[in-house]
Amino acid sequence: MASQVSIHPAVDGGVKKGQADFAGGTLVCACADRPVKVAVNGAVAHNHACGCTKCWKPEGATFSVVAVTAHDNITVLENGDKLEVVDPNALIRRHACKECGVHMYGPVEREHAFQGLDFIHPERFEESGWPEPTFAAFVSSIIESGTKPSDMDGIRARLRELGLEPYDCLSPALMDYVASWVARKSGVLKD
Repeated sequence: MASQVSIHPAVDGGVKKGQADFAGGTLVCACADRPVKVAVNGAVAHNHACGCTKCWKPEGATFSVVAVTAHDNITVLENGDKLEVVDPNALIRRHACKECGVHMYGPVEREHAFQGLDFIHPERFEESGWPEPTFAAFVSSIIESGTKPSDMDGIRARLRELGLEPYDCLSPALMDYVASWVARKSGVLKD
């Protein structure tokens, strides 16, 4: 039965609608002692369940929950000395707490359609009301983390049951945005 498939603790009981006027808050890592705190002072967008092998997932979660915000919205408030970049060669330079492993923010710094955005895990907000996930990305990638291919139909059914349309890339709107950026950069598309 699809409803028994675990996706992520923030959505397993149902996707909770966020507040349309949510304008940020404070992300907190999982450390009991000297937690890392990061302020997000602005809107959060494109929240989704992500199956990639790079995103941080809480213990037992099959997917992460990840969104973006403008890089200028990010300020490390406390215990930034505990942060380290997980993979300096990755497009998303995920800054994680060295002690608990939670990814706090991940800027896209090199030339890319997402340059200037930071990826965050909104379930780490102290505040409630963050935008709900609206789709699932990189769904097939959970196989790379050990999910059996034979389980995929049930996982996709559960995602749809939660209202999270499963994609094996990004949502069509985000893929259109990336392709438009590439087309403008190459000169094929002129506005």
